[in-house]
Amino acid sequence: MIPEADIGASRDYELVDVRANFTTKNVAAAWLMLALGANREHAGNDGYDDRASLHYSWDSTVQNHARVAVGDVIALWDRKELVGVSVIEAINTASAEKVLYSCPRCGKADIKRRHREKPAYRCGKCGHLFAAPRQKTKSVTTYRSSHGKRWMNGRGLLSGSELRALCESPKSQLSMRPARWERLRQALLDATGQASTVKDIAAAARLAIAGGHKESFVRTRVGQEAFRARLLREQGEVCAFTGPTPADALEAAHLYSYAESGEHHEYGGLLLRRDIHRLFDLGHIAVDVASGTLDVIPSLHGYPCYAQLHGQPVAVQLRPEHRVWLDAHWLGKRPRA
Repeated sequence: MIPEADIGASRDYELVDVRANFTTKNVAAAWLMLALGANREHAGNDGYDDRASLHYSWDSTVQNHARVAVGDVIALWDRKELVGVSVIEAINTASAEKVLYSCPRCGKADIKRRHREKPAYRCGKCGHLFAAPRQKTKSVTTYRSSHGKRWMNGRGLLSGSELRALCESPKSQLSMRPARWERLRQALLDATGQASTVKDIAAAARLAIAGGHKESFVRTRVGQEAFRARLLREQGEVCAFTGPTPADALEAAHLYSYAESGEHHEYGGLLLRRDIHRLFDLGHIAVDVASGTLDVIPSLHGYPCYAQLHGQPVAVQLRPEHRVWLDAHWLGKRPRA
């Protein structure tokens, strides 16, 4: 925990000079934002498609959703420690339909999935155990920050208790909590000793405020973020065609034309590496369901990384639903004689 009384205390002349540049005047707000990824326990919704070092997603069901702005400093954490810090460069806003889950007895969303016990769900409010939650769909506004340019890895720098002490309300349980920039700044200086890095963050925040910003509206696939998050939970960090792959390089690939149907069919998607996803959509790579192997068109055989996939089995266990969609994809791209 960082004692507030120590914030103004200097340790050496260099630090005094740097702090003189960190005036809070014209510096944006700071936020502590929860980023749990695949480790989340809450089962009241499908989660968010976060990539901590690049972007953070939320929607209008989250308290403080409309207060976050370009130029704000964000500190992402996983309840245990700091994940990283950056400055928001842009915020994209769209509309989507969000699936919400609740307890079938009391109707509350405070439910958790029990991975090793049956029934699979437990309500945190009434204690009810049940196999499947109640579902409803709600229209929401979605937000996604872009903050990759100034990202600073924070692993090992600040603990969860230290981060809570930096918030305006240290006992808050919100996913997006207002933080005190002067406290966060000081804690980062003390933890890293890298005055220049912290100074860059402050300067970027001031620059964003001085330059102003506008809200950007983009056309997005409704529910795409939740669709990808669900696939990551179910399949892990594995490209269905090539094997283990970092999550940042994986995309949620529909096995059918989403543009035509506009629906996310259950078991109608697989995680694919970005380049593989594109080639699959074009039909250059397909799955021969009869043999369960990949088929790569001859024009790609000149590229070793793709040629070696030809005739190889898929890297994940396919469900019957997957096979139906993959067979339809094959028939559309590789008509049988």
